[in-house]
Parts: sequence; C-alpha cells; structure tokens
Amino acid sequence: MKRRDFLTGAAALPLMATIPTAFAMGQASDPNFTPALVGKPWDPKRNAMVFDAMGEIRDSFTDELIEEILAAGMRSIAVTCGNPRQQNQSIEQNFQSTLEEMLWFDNHIAEKSKYYLKGTSTADIDRARAEGKIAIFYLTQNSEHFMHDLDNVDMFYGIGQRVCQLTYNYQNMAGSGCMERHGSGITRFGGQLIEKLNEREMMIDLSHSNVQTALDAIEISEKPIQISHTTCYDVSPNPRGMPDEVLKNLADKGGTVGITQMRTFMTLERYGMVHLYFDHLMHAINVAGIDHVGIGSDRDHRRLEVTPEYLEEMQREQGPLFDVRRVPLYFEELNSPRRMEVIWDELIKRGLSEDDAEKVTGLNFYNHYKRLIG
Repeated sequence: MKRRDFLTGAAALPLMATIPTAFAMGQASDPNFTPALVGKPWDPKRNAMVFDAMGEIRDSFTDELIEEILAAGMRSIAVTCGNPRQQNQSIEQNFQSTLEEMLWFDNHIAEKSKYYLKGTSTADIDRARAEGKIAIFYLTQNSEHFMHDLDNVDMFYGIGQRVCQLTYNYQNMAGSGCMERHGSGITRFGGQLIEKLNEREMMIDLSHSNVQTALDAIEISEKPIQISHTTCYDVSPNPRGMPDEVLKNLADKGGTVGITQMRTFMTLERYGMVHLYFDHLMHAINVAGIDHVGIGSDRDHRRLEVTPEYLEEMQREQGPLFDVRRVPLYFEELNSPRRMEVIWDELIKRGLSEDDAEKVTGLNFYNHYKRLIG
C-alpha cells in the first residue's frame, strides 16, 4: 500500500470547473510567473548541516530526485505520520492510521536503505552525514492518536516517534488549534500529556496551536519546546503564524522555531514574492535570536507543476475544505529539491555569516534534538 493511501480523505471534488483559467492553460503562461531559483552548489567540504524540521518523503520520489536532495546537503528530516485532521476520525482510527504509517515508513526506509535511515537520536544524523544519507524522524501533527491514554506515549516512542504536535487546527483533548473560534489554552489533560512527554523525552511541537495553547505549553513544560513549521504573525497576520510574544517566550526557555515555506501563510500573491519568506526568517532571528531559528518547510521536494492531476492529489490529501484557488501553495522560486542551496545563498546576502547560515539551515534543530533526545 502506498503511504498516501493512509492520508486520503474525502473523494476529490470535480476540479476542472474550479481551476483558475491561468492554471488550465499552464502556470508559465502567467506573465508574473517566476521560475525556480538556482543556488550555489552545496559544498561537501564544509558539510553544512541541513535539517528540515518538518518536510515530506513520498513513495513517488525517484532515485534521481533523492540524489538531488542529497546533493543539496539534506541529511535529516522529520516527517508527518498519520492523518493530522484527526477530528475527522475516531480515536481508534487515529491510533491505527498513525501506527500503520510509522510501520510503512519503517519498510520504506528499509527498501531505500541506500538513501535513508531511521532517526531516533542525533547519533543517527551523525551517521547519515558520514554515509551520505538522510535520517528520517517520525512526527505527528496531533496527539489524538494516543487515544487519551498516556501509556500510549510509551508505545509510540518504542515504535520510533520522537516529536508530538499537541494540536492540529481545532480543539482536542490537549488544547486548541489556531483555527478554533473559541478555543481553550492547555487543558488539564494537556498538562498531564506535557508532563508525560517530558518524562518520556518525546519532543513537544506547537505548530498549528493557538496562541494561548502555545503560551501555556511553554510555561508548563520543564523542557524546551519546538514550533517546527510556522510563520511570523507580526510580519504577515495569519492564523498559522505565531506572534512575537510566543517566539520570544519559546526562545527564552531554550526552544526552536522553524519557518515554513507555505506561501499562502505569508501572501496570496502567487508569484514574485519569495522575499517575504526571507523577511519572516530574518524577523524570527531578530525576535528569537540566531540560535533559535531553523527551517520546517512543510513542503514537497518534487518540482511541482499545477496540473489537474496535482490539484486532484491535493484535494485527496487536504480534504473537502481545500481551496484550489490558492494554488500554488509554495513559492515558485523554491520549487526545487535544491531549494536549501537557494536559502543558504539568500541568508548570506541578508548579512549572515556562513556559521550563522548553518545554524538556520539545520544546526539549531540538530542542537535542539541533541538536548532533548540525545
């Protein structure tokens, strides 16, 4: 079974009637279209740390594509296991689908052992760097798969989970997501879950949480917390962004924030806006500090083209609320498996030293993982 079969939601809607005319003709026909940028090739002698704190590994990746990702320096990535939209399923279904997908990744990593290895500690990242592979860590974008039973934290840790997002977009037993109209902060159960995750040394992620849930969790947790993929609300107001107050509190307690590459969280302008992504990165650095900012792309590594087939794929994965009018969801300039090279170059242009650029491209998250899971 293919990995994406686990994530299939509602059947795809009839898309052709809703596809914008420019996409039906081909996105390059748009006069504002901006092609993917090309960066300076990653330097194997420097061996800069490249770590995507929340990205994608798909069964459709060809060997050639994986080799390009490796050539751009990627040596570690955290991937989502299970359907984060868990409010659409029973807690038993959440448990089952998350378990099945972790086991799917175990098999996929074994099948692609030439390129991948399973990550459970930073020693695996070190081995991936030495062997020219990618260490894959398991992350969930919700906590409902524990079925409200703290003992299940131990079970999923044993399978390999190392990162747990407390909430997705809406209210759950632990707290509230960013799209909930009248959401809570951390609930009583959420406080117990945070204590259990601290005890088990499973990292806590606040991506998709609302502001109060994030502030509560940072205060309650005895250990540093991460926000693997978000944006800066004070640069571009959006429910998925975090305000400066959260970023500062997170950093003050030793946490790390990753900036996502999802364009629609920063602008609805389709093309020529990639500078905004770097504005968010630099703003996060200014607020949280250079030692507390990284990258969580929330992105595919394929060179994507907006076609009816791609829109149908997105509709299956995102569910019936997916709005095709917002595509492409990414910055076209970063639409490449070599985008980390582009990011490195731009960070240097923005005034960062190579040492500080490496902190952002991966070293900060490497150090965060090392502090928390060894």
